[in-house]
Amino acid sequence: MLDAFQVIADPSRRRMLRLLSNDSLTINSLAENFAMSRPAVSKHVKILYMAGFISIQDIGRERYCSLKQDGFNELQEWISFFDKFWLSKLSKLETLLNKKSKH
Repeated sequence: MLDAFQVIADPSRRRMLRLLSNDSLTINSLAENFAMSRPAVSKHVKILYMAGFISIQDIGRERYCSLKQDGFNELQEWISFFDKFWLSKLSKLETLLNKKSKH
């Protein structure tokens, strides 16, 4: 399993995810948006696929890429943990400040 944060660390892969947020695209259509070789685009697509960020469906001779939720779930769980952590810290700080202002 690939680390989701390593996967999205690459700007090209983040851009591919943004492009796919609009619609499913063929690998060739994705490649048209980048100044890199078709094999390089395929390598990025494979990484996104293996990490669960996209699905690939063969339709005729074309391979269509679509967003998939699995990879994003890992990111969301990590971010949610720290959202709760900071909300708890801020709540404790608020309680402390309220006690001090009453004295």
